Amino acid sequence: MAFNEDQSRVRKDHGDQNLAVLRRIALGLLRRDKSVKLGAKNKRLKAARNPEYLLKVLLSSTAAK
Repeated sequence: MAFNEDQSRVRKDHGDQNLAVLRRIALGLLRRDKSVKLGAKNKRLKAARNPEYLLKVLLSSTAAK
């Protein structure tokens, strides 16, 4: 429940499924990041407030391959 999925009102066509896939990708990237000792919800909030951290999380997926 890091993204408060139960409050989502997206129900049209495949929107709910598409957002579920994006949430899972984002959650996986946040869980993979070991630079800070925080839970997924707090990492998500940190990424929202700190553009450098967000970029680090997003680019870490390309460096891991």
